[in-house]
Amino acid sequence: MIREKCYSCFRPVSSCMCQYITPIKTKTKFVVLMHTHEFKKIKNGTGHFTHLSLENSALYIGVSFAEHKAVNALLNDENNNCYVLYPGEKSVLLNGNGIPSDDKQNVIFLIDSTWHNAKKLLRDSPNIQALPKISFEHTKSSEFKIKEQPMELCLSTIESTHCVLELLNLHGNEALSSSALEGFLEPFRKMVGYQVKCTTLENRSPRFRA
Repeated sequence: MIREKCYSCFRPVSSCMCQYITPIKTKTKFVVLMHTHEFKKIKNGTGHFTHLSLENSALYIGVSFAEHKAVNALLNDENNNCYVLYPGEKSVLLNGNGIPSDDKQNVIFLIDSTWHNAKKLLRDSPNIQALPKISFEHTKSSEFKIKEQPMELCLSTIESTHCVLELLNLHGNEALSSSALEGFLEPFRKMVGYQVKCTTLENRSPRFRA
């Protein structure tokens, strides 16, 4: 049976989390580059939550953005300072450094994908690969209890974005209230709680007993 889908958060209507989303205004523009495989997943959706939770954001789906018109328009706009959130030796850590606060708009590209597909997406998108890379260090453990992370301290897209927002706030690139930052993760936490509850109920059902 095909379940009805919410075409905002792209979750089944029965577990739609839109009511918990309170979009926040940022000076920084965020662009979520969602890998096609990520778009097809039903139980996750943190890339969608990230986009819906940021008024100044866009979301594009694909496996390569080399010839993506909207992406290239942002990259070629002289009024933008563009970055991609991606770790690496040459990546600038936001913990100790803010990004420029000038008359230009800061644009941060977020890759919503598995690590394996993120590497391929960058390889196939030389326009994004060429951008200055930013990253951050943290000691947080992911709250994504329903998903095993590939490495210790790995975070979901929305959790990573939350860390970026906190650091941009620290450096004066943003001026977000503590309540706005806390509420940013609300739809994610509600989704995790919902799915943990569903898993618990399934395990208690006779159908799942040996």
